[in-house]
Amino acid sequence: MTEAAERTATPEYAVVIPTLGRPSLDVTLRALADAKGPAPRRIVLVDDRPLDDCTALPVAVPDELAPLVEITPGCAAGPAAARNIGWRAAPEPWTVFLDDDVVPDPTWADDLAADLAAAGPGVAGSQGRIAVPLPDDRRPTDWERMTAGLATARWITADMAYRRAALEAVGGFDERFPRAFREDADLALRIVAAGWGLSTGSRRTTHPVRPADRWVSVRTQAGNADDALMARVHGRDWWARAGAPRGRRRRHLAITAAGAAAVIGAATGSRWPAAGGAALWLAGTAEFALARVLPGPRTRAEIVTMVLTSALIPPVATAHRVAGLIRHRAAARLARTAVPTATVDHA
Repeated sequence: MTEAAERTATPEYAVVIPTLGRPSLDVTLRALADAKGPAPRRIVLVDDRPLDDCTALPVAVPDELAPLVEITPGCAAGPAAARNIGWRAAPEPWTVFLDDDVVPDPTWADDLAADLAAAGPGVAGSQGRIAVPLPDDRRPTDWERMTAGLATARWITADMAYRRAALEAVGGFDERFPRAFREDADLALRIVAAGWGLSTGSRRTTHPVRPADRWVSVRTQAGNADDALMARVHGRDWWARAGAPRGRRRRHLAITAAGAAAVIGAATGSRWPAAGGAALWLAGTAEFALARVLPGPRTRAEIVTMVLTSALIPPVATAHRVAGLIRHRAAARLARTAVPTATVDHA
């Protein structure tokens, strides 16, 4: 096949990468430059740093990609809003969303071309296969195990291609999701409800575990507010249709209630309610900490981190959930189709 014929046969696509200018972006772009296969028509980097940061985006664009790269200012409203800015700036029929800390495989572009060519007219999106490298000389930490969950997550925008027509049909990402959490599942459920299909492609992308401090697991509990929005928009069974784990929300609520009972009992001089609440809180917290310690490396630092964060996570998670319920109480329920479209897996 001639080069001109190959360009004609390959579906045109753009790559959209929301970024805060992390050093990992250089690695992502280098991998795209080295990937064998048809290049994107354009690469849109959405600079989502705070609006008062007027410095140039810190990125080293490979020479091979320089004619393709467009840097577009974001609105510092999170990845959902940044991705909307990106795909709306790209007229190509397909948009491939990548995170700024992933590494596409050497054959990624060839494999993507095959994935898009295999997508029938009723298929709106194609998901890449994500690999999360974990240490082979020890057990993974709690944070490493959390990141490893990306390898089995559905429809995540670490590497997800969508038809522009489908994005236009549903209005793109819901910008009420301010974090890199659930905004991808929400979009996929709305696209399926609109009658489109989603597939899993053959291309592969690596998502390294980024460095994190001791309190990262506490900060991620903010996603409980997004879960409240998901339930409001998609119904209580959204997690099953999105392939999302249920988590420990009910246990967190019980532990938080026990702790509150202990504090209130102590403050009011109610000895037995205070003692009972404290015992239940201690038992629940200990079980939670042990469940996180046992699969890990069991080093002193990891054990201390698990003990401290296991005491904080239940009340923080509960507080975010309640805040989300209040904030999104007026959110409209999505009308669902009677028969959801199945996900197709192209091995």
